[in-house]
Amino acid sequence: MNPTQLKCLVVFAVFAVIGFGPLSPTCLMGMYIVIARPGWFFNLLGNLYERQPPLQNRVSPDSKKQTRRTRIKCFLSLLGLFIVDIAPIPVTALIAFPVILNRPLWFVRTVASIYDKDVQKQ
Repeated sequence: MNPTQLKCLVVFAVFAVIGFGPLSPTCLMGMYIVIARPGWFFNLLGNLYERQPPLQNRVSPDSKKQTRRTRIKCFLSLLGLFIVDIAPIPVTALIAFPVILNRPLWFVRTVASIYDKDVQKQ
């Protein structure tokens, strides 16, 4: 486990505790990332996937249309999770734990598509 994984796990553990309230900080942060695409998140992803094959070996660039579709689908999914998170259990933060621990390929591809990044140029 690398240091970035450990930090992310701590942050999402705090979000899980805070998520017992009426708002889900995990969903709000996710929606912000999908809309604003801040550079710090893409850098965080690179650090999270440290000690694995480089990002450029795992993703390929998407078209602008595909990027837009991915952003819309991710936003709507997060909006649905935001509504579900009103229930007593903070679902979204709990979903983040296996993603942080397993670092699946689909997550890297989705983020690269959201950011419309040609990761091979990174």
